Amino acid sequence: QVQLVESGGGLVQPGGSLRLSCAASGSFPNILLMGWYRQAPGKQRELVAAVNSGGTTSYKDSVKGRFTISRDTAKNTVYLQMNSLKPEDTAVYYCRYRYLTDDFWGQGTQVTVSS
Repeated sequence: QVQLVESGGGLVQPGGSLRLSCAASGSFPNILLMGWYRQAPGKQRELVAAVNSGGTTSYKDSVKGRFTISRDTAKNTVYLQMNSLKPEDTAVYYCRYRYLTDDFWGQGTQVTVSS
């Protein structure tokens, strides 16, 4: 079993930055992908950024150039550096660790971008 604990959310002004962290406790074989998703009120959950087991990253078009996903395999932690934040980035952000035979989600952390 794997538990994911997110941190780093909060209130920030437009143009500001936040860094989200997702630490995994426990171990599970054959990880495929670590990702960050978000869900705004009244909207579906969407993929923001992901990194696969080979280290290849992918991003939602609207965050390219502003967000960076990274991982620390020694700490079993994935990060999302968010710069130049916009009000439309406001959402609950969830991390996900997808394995070959299982799938785990964090509890979510609120990010609010507002002046």
